[in-house]
Amino acid sequence: MEKPLKDIERSIIKTYRKNIWVKFIRAINEFEMVEEGDKIAVAISGGKDSLTLAKLFQELQRHGKMNFEVEFIAMDPGFKRENRKLLEYNCNYLNIPVKIHDSDVFEVANRVAGDSPCYMCARMRRGNLYAKAQELGCNKLALGHHFNDVIETIMLNILFAGNFKTMMPKLHSDNFKGLELIRPMYYVEEEAIIRFMRSTGLKALDCACTIAEKREGNMRFYVKDLIREIKDFHNNADINILRSAENINMGAIVGWKNRNEKHSFLENYNQEDIDNI
Repeated sequence: MEKPLKDIERSIIKTYRKNIWVKFIRAINEFEMVEEGDKIAVAISGGKDSLTLAKLFQELQRHGKMNFEVEFIAMDPGFKRENRKLLEYNCNYLNIPVKIHDSDVFEVANRVAGDSPCYMCARMRRGNLYAKAQELGCNKLALGHHFNDVIETIMLNILFAGNFKTMMPKLHSDNFKGLELIRPMYYVEEEAIIRFMRSTGLKALDCACTIAEKREGNMRFYVKDLIREIKDFHNNADINILRSAENINMGAIVGWKNRNEKHSFLENYNQEDIDNI
């Protein structure tokens, strides 16, 4: 049964204070994500993560100390009719004044990317949301990526791409001048979001993709299961994966990149020998 809206909103800062609200505020403060006078576009896919993020921003406006504007935006990339209706129903029930616009991302990604549409779809969706945020005069775009997305990305890059790269808490857009992407749920664990959404009584969208549902072998699910197995042996493994991106020892790596510029430890190797004499 669906919980009354006032109880849902109260639970964010009461029942889920420790596991969601405090971690949300921590990321915003630690990474300086929200500033006075910001106009932030909060992207809503209809899934549990983005719906939670939307309610967190509403509570931040209600209880926070800074003045900022929020636009809630959602792109319909080619949803099935029932998924579009579910998105609209959930936003209406949660009192999220979302602006939904149509696109053909699913169709184009399927046509262009062939058997590997997910990466192309993600890039196209991101670009579409940037464009909409810019159109609405926003200077920031907030996405619902959470703690588990971050550590899974690190592991995916290590195991399948041969590099060390994570999701950044925030970054400037290369293609949309003046726009910054922020990830305010950087420290919020997925399990807490699942529990919160289950408590509302609402059914959130899953991926809702009309293309990926036809394919098997998603590597992110493999990595998610792998991290879960490792945690059975070492409970802080997930936290340590995140910390690894904060504690890189530049004197103990063979090479690194600064955008497209590649560097080797040999550049300063002889100089370091001199310094250590």
